[in-house]
Amino acid sequence: MLEIGADRCTWLLSGPTSSYALRLTDAGELLHLHWGPRIALADAEALAALPPTPYRPFESPLDGREEYPVEGGPRFTRPALSVRTQERRGTEWTFEGDEADGGELRLRFRDGGLRITLHYRMRGDVVERRVTLANDGPAPVELLRADSATFTLPEREGFRLSQLHGRWAAESRLVRSGLGYGEQIIGSRRGHTGHQQLPWVALDTDATEEHGEVYGCALAWSGSWRIAVAQLPDARVQITGGAGHDDSGLLRLAAGEHWTTPVFAGLWSDGGFGGASRAWHAYQREHVVPDADRDRPVLYNSWEATGFDISEEQQGTLARRAAAVGVELFVVDDGWFGARTGEHAGLGDWRPNPDRFPSGLKPLADYVHALGMRFGIWVEPEMVNPDSHLYRAHPDWVQHRPGRRRTEFRNQLVLNLARQDVQEYLWEQLDGLLSSAPIDYVKWDFNRCFTDPGWPGDPYPQRIWVDHVRALYALVDRLRAAHPQVAFESCSGGGGRIDLGVLGRTDQVWTSDNTDPLDRLAIQHGFSQIHPARVMAAWVTDSPNTQLNGRVSALRFRFVSAMAGVLGVGGDLMRWTEEELAEARAWVELYKEIRPVVQRGDLYRLRPPEGGLSAVQYVLGDETVVLAWLQAQHHGEPAPALRLRGLDPAATYLRQGGDVPRADGTGSGEEDEVHRGAVLSHHGLRTGLRGDLDATVIRLRRL
Repeated sequence: MLEIGADRCTWLLSGPTSSYALRLTDAGELLHLHWGPRIALADAEALAALPPTPYRPFESPLDGREEYPVEGGPRFTRPALSVRTQERRGTEWTFEGDEADGGELRLRFRDGGLRITLHYRMRGDVVERRVTLANDGPAPVELLRADSATFTLPEREGFRLSQLHGRWAAESRLVRSGLGYGEQIIGSRRGHTGHQQLPWVALDTDATEEHGEVYGCALAWSGSWRIAVAQLPDARVQITGGAGHDDSGLLRLAAGEHWTTPVFAGLWSDGGFGGASRAWHAYQREHVVPDADRDRPVLYNSWEATGFDISEEQQGTLARRAAAVGVELFVVDDGWFGARTGEHAGLGDWRPNPDRFPSGLKPLADYVHALGMRFGIWVEPEMVNPDSHLYRAHPDWVQHRPGRRRTEFRNQLVLNLARQDVQEYLWEQLDGLLSSAPIDYVKWDFNRCFTDPGWPGDPYPQRIWVDHVRALYALVDRLRAAHPQVAFESCSGGGGRIDLGVLGRTDQVWTSDNTDPLDRLAIQHGFSQIHPARVMAAWVTDSPNTQLNGRVSALRFRFVSAMAGVLGVGGDLMRWTEEELAEARAWVELYKEIRPVVQRGDLYRLRPPEGGLSAVQYVLGDETVVLAWLQAQHHGEPAPALRLRGLDPAATYLRQGGDVPRADGTGSGEEDEVHRGAVLSHHGLRTGLRGDLDATVIRLRRL
């Protein structure tokens, strides 16, 4: 809901539980008023009437109070907008008016030939903010920095910062630390979102998992980015975020051109970290992720079984085994195209290898469909191998800096997707590929960072950082429109491209190349702080884990770990015993029963993965699912009871039997049990877990 004061200088946006307010002063200063629990317009106007902050020498009365700080004038905080022309640098803007359209508030300003429009929209309790910059003047305008928004927090003592850090195979790990004075900056200088940080932060003073105020911000951008969290000298805190990793130049706007920044979204919650996560999840399922009301199928990916050594016959054999365990989507990974017998060649030549697939992909796709499964493939369109037909024909199509040593990671280079001819080539290749066979799914990978982001001959080569991402978005959007039956997964060597921008165009994301079921608990715990289970791909692979650590784990533990998101299987099914295949079939059947609750339910993190016992709970309507994992049992002590959340204390719940039995024939909840909601919430529920690396699935239904 949007409310505007009678003088059209106070604006209030409200969601179910929160409000956001701002005010234009008589001096033309746009000031932040409120971000927190829901208030009335009269409350916002009362805040605007409070006396200004007392003057302090060497400090600016605007710092920490401005809604969108610009460069220039009496300001010393980090500017969200830094502009340069041939004549001057900085911004002196004047207010021109406001517009309200479909729940979106637009505030219009002007500085000479530059028009600046601030956009606000409240979706649920998430505030979406972005900025449009349009050059109406005759001369170019250089945007050194154009952040999407600055969020101002209320005055509090002892803020704590939460962020998700990591690396390849160790993404999305949650860390919390006290916020000191000055700035803390996170981001990516790599051309993509990056494994090292997710573009999300949260701040609190004393929140727990289910209680206390939490302020969170997340950026919808899949290229280089930056979020700066600043605690100013008077203890005010501001969060500024946007595309680009520094102030060396984002874009140059020629006369008549405009640029709209990505969304920088903010969320206030008084329900602790869990309440904030559930609000973020609901927002993404309703407003960001395409077709989020459709549950994602159980997937099999052939990569770990075959590597590059694939053939049509071999893939068909794997497909039969996958169908037999209940898989719904069979995916051929790397190695099906060009001269791709290893990572040294073939990228860029998106045609089936004639030796491996003599009649193209259609016969295999038809065979997979006849087995009752959908068919998918792996691609990496933004890359090229020097050993490829594409590179030999167009060596100028890659990012490069003349006169400098070229970098090759994984024997590949990055295509300059900002070029129109590259965009058209990829469209023709991918559209032709998706038209050549009944393909239902595309795993879109991105396996190296920008290292040579040059564009010889372009007058402003810096724009390659932004235009690559814009072209990527346009290409995926175009393919989705032309092939609406195809689902897309974002992958970047695991979790290197996960953000609200790419999630607006893909159906799920590859969370990490690390499929070890114990490591994944911490990765998935961090991922869940911002993103829902509906988009989190998780695989069951072989034991021992040959990729990383050699850890041995039971099929039970591996399946329950992967069932916390979108279940997939990536092990070599040709090596699994008949007993393992039968158990896998039972787990897949169980997952299909609980899938709607896991993928669309509200998530409660009952116990974090740091301790011996960890657990998550999903609630959807009358149904509840609990997934629990015991890392190790010490001194014969039973695992602690799990105090459930999100239940009706006055209701009765049936604990349904049917968990997949253990190898010794026992199982958790073999017989139905009846429990009271109040008892489950206060006294908890025993899991029956024991030993090392044990796991279980518990299902409850409100009677």
